Amino acid sequence: MANPPPSTPQDLTALREQHRQAKTAVLREIEALGGRASGIRPRLRRLARVTDSTLRALWQRLAMPPRLALLAVGGYGRGELFPHSDIDLLVLLPDNASADEHAAVERLVGACWDMGLEIGSSARAQRQCLDEAAADITVQTALLEGRWLAGARAPAQALLQAVRAAIDPLAFCRAKYFEMQQRHQRYENTPYALEPNCKESPGGLRDLQVILWVARAAGLGHTWQALARSGMATPREARQLRANEALLALIRARLHILAGRREDRLVFDLQSALASAFGIEPDLPPEPGREHRARRARRASERLMRRYYWAAKAVTQLNQILLLNIRERLEHSNRHPAQSRPINARFAERDGMLDVVHDDLYWREPHAILETFLLYQQTPGIKGLSARTLRALYNARPVMNAAFRRDPVNRRTFMQILQQPQGITHAFRLMNQTSVLGRYLWPFRNTVGQMQHDLFHVYTVDQHILMVLRNMRRFFMPEHAHEYPFCSQLAAGWDKPWLLYLAALFHDIGKGRGGDHSVLGARDVMTFARQHGMARDDAELVRFLVAEHLTMSHVAQRQDTTDPDVIRAFAERVGDERRLTGLYLLTVADIRGTSPKVWNGWKAKLLEDLYRATLRVLGGGAPDPHAEVQARKRDALAQLALHALPHQAHAALWARLDVGYFMRHSADEVAWHTRHLSRALAQHTDAATHPTVVRARLSSAGEGLQVMVYTADQPDLFARICGYFDRTGFSILDAKVHTTADGCALDTFQVATDTMPQHYRELVTLVESGLPRALQPDAPLPEPTRARASRRMRSFPVVPRVTLQPDERGQRWLLSVSAGDRKGLLYRIARVFAQHRVQLQLAKITTLGERVEDTFVISGVALHMVREQAQLTHDLMQVLDDESASAVA
Repeated sequence: MANPPPSTPQDLTALREQHRQAKTAVLREIEALGGRASGIRPRLRRLARVTDSTLRALWQRLAMPPRLALLAVGGYGRGELFPHSDIDLLVLLPDNASADEHAAVERLVGACWDMGLEIGSSARAQRQCLDEAAADITVQTALLEGRWLAGARAPAQALLQAVRAAIDPLAFCRAKYFEMQQRHQRYENTPYALEPNCKESPGGLRDLQVILWVARAAGLGHTWQALARSGMATPREARQLRANEALLALIRARLHILAGRREDRLVFDLQSALASAFGIEPDLPPEPGREHRARRARRASERLMRRYYWAAKAVTQLNQILLLNIRERLEHSNRHPAQSRPINARFAERDGMLDVVHDDLYWREPHAILETFLLYQQTPGIKGLSARTLRALYNARPVMNAAFRRDPVNRRTFMQILQQPQGITHAFRLMNQTSVLGRYLWPFRNTVGQMQHDLFHVYTVDQHILMVLRNMRRFFMPEHAHEYPFCSQLAAGWDKPWLLYLAALFHDIGKGRGGDHSVLGARDVMTFARQHGMARDDAELVRFLVAEHLTMSHVAQRQDTTDPDVIRAFAERVGDERRLTGLYLLTVADIRGTSPKVWNGWKAKLLEDLYRATLRVLGGGAPDPHAEVQARKRDALAQLALHALPHQAHAALWARLDVGYFMRHSADEVAWHTRHLSRALAQHTDAATHPTVVRARLSSAGEGLQVMVYTADQPDLFARICGYFDRTGFSILDAKVHTTADGCALDTFQVATDTMPQHYRELVTLVESGLPRALQPDAPLPEPTRARASRRMRSFPVVPRVTLQPDERGQRWLLSVSAGDRKGLLYRIARVFAQHRVQLQLAKITTLGERVEDTFVISGVALHMVREQAQLTHDLMQVLDDESASAVA
C-alpha cells in the first residue's frame, strides 16, 4: 500500500481543531460530574482515546517511515490521561536508523507541539531502551506500562515483552519502595500538608500507582480486582482502593481544568473553587444561643480538604498493607519462609516486624489492639508492623467503639504506652496512621484532617499535635540535647515526662469545635484523667498546662517583660516552679511545631528571659528595681574592664540614663553601648553637637543583627530608621527606644534578613555606613515600598485590628496591631506615629507566618485627648485597611 501524500498546514489545522473539540467535550463531561467520583475513570480513558486517535492520524498524515513505531509510555501508557498532563511518547527506532528516519522524528515532535499536544518524547532503538531501563528504575517503570500506538507493531511488542522479561520483581519492588520513601521525605512524610500535592504527596495517586506497578512486575495483575483475586487484597480493600483512587483522580482532573494548566497541588487559591465545583456547601452557623455546644461552622474548602485528607489517609494505610504483602510474597518465594519468634500467645516477631498470630485476633481479643503498640515499644528489634498486622488493624476499626474506650484494661494499656521510656513518638504516629488513636482518644478524632486558617500553621491539627509531642519527647533524649540545650537541661530534672506528653496531646485537641480550644482541651484532659485514674496533682498540672499553653508566648512576645509588674502578674498566674517549667517546655515545643518559619533564636531568647525572670520571683529572690539596676551596672562594669577603657569612662553616659534604661537592657547591652559611646561623649559634651553613632553586631540570640542608634532625638526618628530597614530588606523583630536626659535617642533594634549569617560582616558595614545618612532631619520621609501579597494572604486575608489601652498609671499606652504581614507595614505604622507626635518607648514585633501581632508602648501629650486617640486609631486602621485591600486585590 502506497504511503499517503505529505500533509499540508490546512490538514494539521483541521486535525488540531478536531482534537480541541473532542477534548473540550470530554472536559465538559468531567465538569458535569460535580463530586461524583465514580464517573471520572471512563472520562480519563476517553481523553486518552481522543489523543490516541489524533496521534495516529498525525502519524499517517506525516507519512512516517514504516520501520518506526510510536508507543505510549508512562501515565499515558496506562490508557488514561488527565486534562493537562504530559503525553509521554517513545518513538522506537531500528538499530540502523537513517538520517531521513531521524528527520521524520523531528517533524513529528514539531507537529505535535504545533497542534497543542504537550508531549514528553524520546527516540531510541530497542537496545538503548533496554540499557536505559536497566540503569534507571524510572525508565523501566515507564516502559512497563507501554503500549503500541502506531507504526511497526512487531518491534514495539518485542520491546515491551523484553522489558517485562528483564524485570527482577523483588529488586523492582525494593527500588520502587525506596523511591517512594524518598518522595515522601520531600513532602515531609505527611499527607496532611495544607497545600498537598494530590499526585505526589503521601496518600496521593502516585502511592496507588506504585502498588499497581509492583503488582504488574510480580505478575499479580494490574487492577484492583486482579489483586483481590490473587489474594493480595481483600474484596473490601479493593473497593476502597478503587473509590479513593476515583476521588483523587477527580480532584486532580478538576484542578487541571480550574487552573487551565497542569496543577496537582491543592493550593489555597483553588480550594474554594474546587469545593464549589464538587457542590460542597459551607456548614450552617450554629443556632443563636447554642454556639458553645456546636461545632464551628466550617468553610466549604475545609469540608473538601477533610474529605481529601481522609482519602489520603486510607490510601497511605492500604499502600503500606499491600506493598508489604507483595514484598513478603516475593521475598519468601526466593528463599525459605521466614522464621517466627513467639513473643506471647497473640504476637510473634517475623523479619523484624510485629505479626499477629491469627488474622481475626482483634475481633476475638480487642484488648490486643492497644497491646500491639505497647509491644512495639517494648520489644527490641521490632522495626514496624507486618502487613498481616496492619490489615488486621484496618479491618478491626468497628471493634473500637464506646465499650472499647470504657474498658479498664484498655485504659491501663494506653497509660502504659504513654509512660514508656522509649518509642513514644513512633508509637503515637503509628496509632494515628492506623486510625487507632482517634478511635480510642475520641476527641482526637475531630482533629484528623482539620485545617488551620491562621497563616502560620503548616500542618493539620492532628499532625501539629503529633509534631509537638515529638518536640517534647526530644527534650528528654540525650541525642537531641544539642538542639535546645536549655530545654534539655530542664527536662533532665523533670520526674514524670508522660505528663508533658499528655499535655502535648491535649493542648489543641479542642480546635474545630467552636469556643476557646484551650478551655475545651482542659475540660477534655480532666475527663481523661478521671477515667484513667490519674492522681489529683498530676491531673491539675496537665489541666493547667493545656488551659494556659498560649499564655507564656503571649506575655513574652507582646508585653513589656522588663516591667516588674508584668513579671509579677505572670508569676502569680503560674503559681510555682514546676508549672513554670512545664509551661516553658510546652510553649517551646508548640511554637516549634507550627511551622519551620515561625521559630527563631529571638523568640527563644524572649521565652528564656521570661522564664528566668519569673523563676526569680517564684523563688522569692526577685530584687526590687534599684537592686536590679545596681546588679546590671556591676555586671556591665565587669565586662567593660576587659576592654581597657579609661577610668570612669562610663560615667558621662550613665549620668544621662535613668532606671528605665537599665531595666530594659541587659548588662551585655549596657556594656556594648558604653564601649562605643564613651569616647564620643567625652569629645562632645554639648548635646547639640553629638555625632550620630550607629553600631551593629551579630545578635546574642544567635540570629540576625543587633543595631544601636545614638543621635539627637527628633519626632520622626523611629519612622526614618524603619524606612531605612524597609528599603534595605531587613525585618525588625524588636525595638527598645530610650531618650537620654540631654535629649538624645539611644535606640536598640533586633533585625533579621534572609542573607544572614553568611554575609553578616558586609551587612554590619552596610548598616553602620548607610543608616546615619538616612537620619538627616531635613529630608522628607521616603515613600514606603510596595510589595505584592503572598498567595496565602490573598486566599486567607487577615482582618486588621487596632487596640489602644492605657497602663495602670495612665502614663504610657499599650497599642496592639494585628494584620497580614506585608513589606513596609512597620514603616507605614511608624509614619503615623510621626504624624501624631507619638513617642515610641518599646516595640515587640511578632510574626506568625504571614500574620503580624505587633505591640507598642507609646506616650505623648496627644494620647491624653479622646479625639486624638480616635484619630490615631483611625489613621492606623486606614493603613492596615489599605494593606488588606491590596492583599485581596
